[in-house]
Amino acid sequence: MGILEQLISAASQGVKARRQQVPLADLEARLGQRDHDRPFGEALTRPGMSLICEYKRKSPSAGAIAPGVELPDQVRAYEAGGAAALSVLTDETHFDGDLADLATARASCGLPILRKDFVVDEYQLYEAAVNGADAVLLIVAVLGDDRLRDFQLRAAELDLDCLVEVHDEPELDRALESGAEVIGINNRNLDTGVVDIQTTYDLITDVPAGKTVVSESGISNREELVELERVGVDAALIGESLMRSEDPAEMVKLLAGMGDATSEHFLP
Repeated sequence: MGILEQLISAASQGVKARRQQVPLADLEARLGQRDHDRPFGEALTRPGMSLICEYKRKSPSAGAIAPGVELPDQVRAYEAGGAAALSVLTDETHFDGDLADLATARASCGLPILRKDFVVDEYQLYEAAVNGADAVLLIVAVLGDDRLRDFQLRAAELDLDCLVEVHDEPELDRALESGAEVIGINNRNLDTGVVDIQTTYDLITDVPAGKTVVSESGISNREELVELERVGVDAALIGESLMRSEDPAEMVKLLAGMGDATSEHFLP
């Protein structure tokens, strides 16, 4: 079984177990208790390169990333540094995440929150909505065309934005055909773990004008962000380098180019 297959299998098993503990009807009953939403997609289109700063405890490739770094402290640092949004890993099996992390993050800052997980079931959209997320990650490699389209429609009904993730041209074509508005280009091959930022440069030329583009994985310095913005990337999702930083607020400021001329969008 490949890495991606393992991730999907674990996600499916997790959904099955949680659905037995908390029926969908219970989640639907809690929808009315949600507080005001924090528009995720809008946060990515503000002037300059928007940063989606991620909180994750570990990953299959890196193992434990930053033991002892507490979620409330980290997300407050991200907000203080000028992050546009948060990404919070909720996968338990491979990333040591927890659904409760969404509520903790929401109580700790005012940023819009992306639930980053392997969404394989509509049930997870309801989980995201009632636990404090403003957006969900939908990975094209994980979903068939029908579910990719249907999950976006259901997410919209739940006032959730979608970051639709692709890694190659066929996946990008499928994402666009599904009506995706926010396209995440993952520089990491989920099967091999290999990261190559060139993936973003190769794919962005095929993204139509008017779509929001997010580059994901392998970004760690301001120079990379400047070049990505130059070619039309709207936002970048950065996790591991921020989690390992001794001063994440300052690092976010440096990555965002606070105070320098590159903080404005480049003209095409």
